[in-house]
Amino acid sequence: MPCAMINPQDALELDGPMLFGRVLDGKGGARPITWDEASRWEPQAEGEVLWVHLCRNRPGVQEWFEEVRKVPEPTAELLVSNASRPRAFREGGTLVGTLRGINFNPGAEPEDMVSMQLWCDGARLVTLRRLKLQTPRDVLAKIDAGRGPTDAGALITHLTELMIARMNQAIVDMNDFIDDCEAADPDDNAEELLDKISDIRRNCLGLKRHMGPQHVALEAIARDAPAWFEDHDRREIAESIDRLRRYLDDIDVSKESAVVLQDELRARALARSERTNYVLTVVAAVFLPLGFLTGLLGINVGGIPGVEDQDAFWIVVGLCGLVFLGQLLLFWRWRWL
Repeated sequence: MPCAMINPQDALELDGPMLFGRVLDGKGGARPITWDEASRWEPQAEGEVLWVHLCRNRPGVQEWFEEVRKVPEPTAELLVSNASRPRAFREGGTLVGTLRGINFNPGAEPEDMVSMQLWCDGARLVTLRRLKLQTPRDVLAKIDAGRGPTDAGALITHLTELMIARMNQAIVDMNDFIDDCEAADPDDNAEELLDKISDIRRNCLGLKRHMGPQHVALEAIARDAPAWFEDHDRREIAESIDRLRRYLDDIDVSKESAVVLQDELRARALARSERTNYVLTVVAAVFLPLGFLTGLLGINVGGIPGVEDQDAFWIVVGLCGLVFLGQLLLFWRWRWL
């Protein structure tokens, strides 16, 4: 099955299941490597680290893990599966994990998540994705510019930090939209605003549900990662955990703000409806006796007074006017007006 949403840059570099591959030189730079070379690669100099980024649902990826990297079958199945719940665990001297990022692909909603699996033994880092994920490309750009991470632990922390940092933009966009809604005139497009706010609430719930388990996975990395994951890497992961928790708190604030704004819009809509019903009730109360009087005088039976009197019409009009004024006086005394 071909990898979904391969961009032109991926198409140029696609080599088997590999989207790109680099051998880090331990100084912030790297050199490219082919898929065949990556399969046979062994460190040639101190500080070298292999990083290959794969499309996980291309043929042969699971077999490569099992046969070349000698990964146990259950772990290999996890690395190529569509199970995207964040998790991380240590397996001997290797670190295995699944992380989530926000899907910024065209047509995707913020709560649509894209997952990235990773496997690392300290000398080799393999990351895998199905849908397009910008974070690895951003880290790759730093490496190609000579300003990238220098070892496997730093590479993992860079990937993690960027995936979490991208949450901030989605949260800022939602907060800006809520601010715009609060500043807008709700009488102009209340229904449209309510629909959009409902979308914001769903996005907040989706982000909280999908990203909430991520800090548990990051805590597992900081706690259980092998010895090649150094102390400064664990501190960086701890900072990412704190940042993620702040973002989750911001999501809660955005959700509560959306609830308050939604309740306010609904209260205003209800108040407008009640005012309209009140006016209609008053109008109906005014015209009910007048309609009864004119209807009574308009029945087609004998004995209707004033049939032959030329001034009877004006008398009836005057009588209706007196009834109307009497109703207004009563409504004022009853505080209906």
